[in-house]
Amino acid sequence: VAGQLALKNAKVLIIGAGGLGSPVAMYLAAAGVGCITIVDDDHVDVSNLQRQILHGESSLGKMKVDSAAEMLGNINPHVEVKVLAKRLDEEGLRSAVARVDLVLDCSDTFTTRFSVNRACVEEAKPLVSGAAIRMEGQVSVFDMRDDEAPCYQCLYAEGDDEQLTCSTSGVMAPLVGIIGSMQAMEAIKVLSGLGCSLKGRLMMLDATSMEWRTLKLKKDSGCQVCGK
Repeated sequence: VAGQLALKNAKVLIIGAGGLGSPVAMYLAAAGVGCITIVDDDHVDVSNLQRQILHGESSLGKMKVDSAAEMLGNINPHVEVKVLAKRLDEEGLRSAVARVDLVLDCSDTFTTRFSVNRACVEEAKPLVSGAAIRMEGQVSVFDMRDDEAPCYQCLYAEGDDEQLTCSTSGVMAPLVGIIGSMQAMEAIKVLSGLGCSLKGRLMMLDATSMEWRTLKLKKDSGCQVCGK
């Protein structure tokens, strides 16, 4: 009961209403998270339907956030859904992060991930990060409430990234479902205080062999974002 009340009182921010954002939003709404804010500036295209299960043919041409809000209302009408149909700049992103308890990064570019990470570090909010491309996926939790915890940029150095996206490089549809579902699970755990989160650990999936690897992450004292 205590955990369910914690979810009911929680506010989360989901960056991206695509392949990862779809299972994340649907499972969090079904779990009873009280307020879900979704950020996405894109429209639903027929090429999205193969993997972005928030949307259907009736949503073609609509803003993804509006399509998402409609679907989540059908799943759980008691959840408050807020939408931001625009790309947030650094100031807007930090403001949005400051108003929630937890952030889920479901974007597909390193540029956005670095920006989301900076905002979470500045506002000391836990970040559940997921990524999927081709047949590979990864998920981790960067809990900025812990001064000793690493941030996303402790793992990836800004400027060394390769700009790959699902639209240009492809992704196997069930892979985003797997990673997105894990992001939802980690969010529920962090919000309710259940179990042990993936803080300080990175889980990587090779779907071609269906093998997982878990790497331990340490805080980089020289990190330009969270280092001392």
